[in-house]
Amino acid sequence: MAKRYGGKYSPEDTEVQYHEKNPYAGARRSGTGLRTNLLFLAPLPLIFTMFVGADGNAFGFRLAALAALLLAAWLTREGVEAHEAYDARKVARKPAFPRKIVASVLTGLGLMLAGYPEMNLGALVPGIAGFGLHLFAFGPDPLRNKGFDGVDQFQQDRVAKVVEGAESTLGIMTATVANLGDRTVIARVEDFQTSARTLFRRVEEDPSDLTAARKYLSVYLTGAKDATQKFADLYAKKRDPKTRQDFLAFLDDLEDNFTAKTDTLLANNKTDLEIEMKVLRDRLSREGLTTH
Repeated sequence: MAKRYGGKYSPEDTEVQYHEKNPYAGARRSGTGLRTNLLFLAPLPLIFTMFVGADGNAFGFRLAALAALLLAAWLTREGVEAHEAYDARKVARKPAFPRKIVASVLTGLGLMLAGYPEMNLGALVPGIAGFGLHLFAFGPDPLRNKGFDGVDQFQQDRVAKVVEGAESTLGIMTATVANLGDRTVIARVEDFQTSARTLFRRVEEDPSDLTAARKYLSVYLTGAKDATQKFADLYAKKRDPKTRQDFLAFLDDLEDNFTAKTDTLLANNKTDLEIEMKVLRDRLSREGLTTH
């Protein structure tokens, strides 16, 4: 079914006021795309060879090879997405399960099994080559936690855990409004999420801000998710313009509050810095170490 175009300069703009924002601000090109999708297509010819001139043993080996390669493709896509999320954050824990490394092993194993009945030392060559090429193409998973030197590890872990939960909540909001197919609502939710993630990055840069921002990263975000789900249920049953407009106004207010909180944290940190510099200058002055 055709969809009506919606945008800043479309007739739809008379109904909803758009925010002057760059929708691609801070965005990065995703590594999940053609490369990872090709991994799902590459092993499909094995289906044909399973039923053409294959005895019982060959059928079993090629079925196992197909399963290993498809599982490797899925793990690769999940691993690339996890790595992108790790790179996008200032404080992050390494993945609990090394998806890309395991996918490289499964790729090598799948290529070895696909070579039946030549199951000898020569079969190791495509297996080792497949493992190496996969690891070279997609790289290993992050193998260490990422944070800041001089910041307490316990504080880093607390921030990482809270931000992971907040990102999960934003993901639920995205999936909820995506099912509605309303471009304006989807764009406004994305705008709010951009503001929320700015606050996430602020807390990651200074874990001492977690206490002040914790309510925003948990209680308020959970409330936003619940409101989004209730709106989606109502709007899916009856496309009431008033309900839609009220929800968009709610997102505006929510975004303004998150932006204000981020600005407050920045202002407080600047004030703290000015106080520290003043104290240091006074101490240097008392000790006769100032240059003027």
